[in-house]
Amino acid sequence: MAKKTPLRKCVGCGEMIAKKDMLRVIRKPDGEIKVDPTGKENGRGAYIHFNQACFEKAMKTKGLERSFKMSIDSTVYERLSKEMIELETQ
Repeated sequence: MAKKTPLRKCVGCGEMIAKKDMLRVIRKPDGEIKVDPTGKENGRGAYIHFNQACFEKAMKTKGLERSFKMSIDSTVYERLSKEMIELETQ
């Protein structure tokens, strides 16, 4: 019997795709929000496609803010965007 691949919903576009094909953003217990490239760090996770269009859509629709049940400062979004670009170029 084939193993089921876990699916997650993108907070930007709302599309359901395989968890391994997405970027995980976490809110740590202390409230820090960061990119989790390993997918294994502790904290509340939200998933987003590896593209800038979905990231911008998530910012506009406040997808991450809904997932984490808190408001997110624009400086955090800028930092997340830079981290995402660094991961894409690796």
